[in-house]
Amino acid sequence: MTAAIAAGHPATLAAGLEILEAGGSAADAAVAASLASCVAETVMTGLLGGGHAIYHDASTGRAENLDFFVSAPGLGVEPREVTLLELEVPFGAELIHYAVGIASCGVPGVPAGLEELWRRHGRLEWPRLVEPALRLARAGVEMTTAQSSCLAMLAPVMTMNEGARIYAPGGVLLETGALLEQPGLARALEFLGAEGAASMYSGSIAAALLALMQERGGLITQDDLETYRAEWSEPVEVPYLDWRFYTRGDLSGLPETLPRVPRLRGLPEAERALRFAQILDSGRTDGVGDTTNITVVDADGNACVLTTSLGLGSGDFLPEFDLHLNSMLGEADLIRGALEPGDRMGSMMAPSIVLGEDILELAIGAAGGTRLRSALLQVAAGVLDETLPASEAVARPRLHAASGRVQLEPGFSEGTVDALGHDGFEVRMWPAQHHFFGGVSLVTPNDAAGDPRRSGAAAQLP
Repeated sequence: MTAAIAAGHPATLAAGLEILEAGGSAADAAVAASLASCVAETVMTGLLGGGHAIYHDASTGRAENLDFFVSAPGLGVEPREVTLLELEVPFGAELIHYAVGIASCGVPGVPAGLEELWRRHGRLEWPRLVEPALRLARAGVEMTTAQSSCLAMLAPVMTMNEGARIYAPGGVLLETGALLEQPGLARALEFLGAEGAASMYSGSIAAALLALMQERGGLITQDDLETYRAEWSEPVEVPYLDWRFYTRGDLSGLPETLPRVPRLRGLPEAERALRFAQILDSGRTDGVGDTTNITVVDADGNACVLTTSLGLGSGDFLPEFDLHLNSMLGEADLIRGALEPGDRMGSMMAPSIVLGEDILELAIGAAGGTRLRSALLQVAAGVLDETLPASEAVARPRLHAASGRVQLEPGFSEGTVDALGHDGFEVRMWPAQHHFFGGVSLVTPNDAAGDPRRSGAAAQLP
């Protein structure tokens, strides 16, 4: 097994690779990379967000899911009415409705999840895993094309309150190549390195978060923070052709969809696209889906796939720490009924491990909200069924189907467009590859790839 990592940003990749080279496990590398993503990819994720992971232990053959998504706040206090700020975010040619503000912030889970993953499967010392992200925060990080494009789209939220200083210094929005400077993150990471995840739940960062909640009318309480726990569980096992997927259900839709994916090898493009459109078509609306994914396999064959998100972000920042609050309570796609304080929110995240004859064949995860499932399935089928190299499977044009409409990246033939139209789909062609179609990170026994739609990258150990 060749050790490898794939991630959504070159700096995130470099942090994980450094830890692999230092002898760290897949969990160690994923934790370090995730902490770095909370510096380099703050348009997509952050320490005050939530996530999910899956870990495959090669020595036992066992896979486990780890839920560290956000929970509903309000423990220990009387319920009260709150007002969220409604806004519209342009996504391609469409306007997506969102609700942000301090009351959209759920109880964060990223620090608890990363520490729990390290405690169970890590090898190196915790402070060593924080080092790459801390160096990055002190030096600043260059904005990639994907990050600057997403920032331009989300500017109304990202430049609210303290965000204006970070993302539009001098009143000018950061562009590709500009240095993203977040000095407060260095302080946050110093506390996290010294205090561990406790800093977020009962220590220095917790105190600042609770003070901001009180000042601006947020819902998170001390009880919420002190009772939050990352939770291990058994993954959902789903057959797919000659392989077995280990993933999660909830809002992901993967367990219901995977068995319906037929063998695609040898099919003409139009027929392949039509099959996917028919299988993937759903009534879900298309939200922005600001998420990032990291996939790691170490030399022993252990694998970790980790997905995190802030949602859109609430527009509120911890001033002294430059930490953006999540907006999960304002994400309509995630609200499927009444939430009581302490309830874990639902998520579309689907970090996955694929085994064949008890051998790891693929570790894969994706970002993209409602397009996450579409992206993950098309790439996984490309690698497993159609035997494409990882980079080719990721870069190949994608489609997304919802509510009778098929969105197509450029590269599909006119025959494919006609076939979809004849089947009754409304077809919309995009002018260029776009992060709307998700961001996939994957590792196979001898290959790896990050998604160019999100400035992703991958590397293998020599």
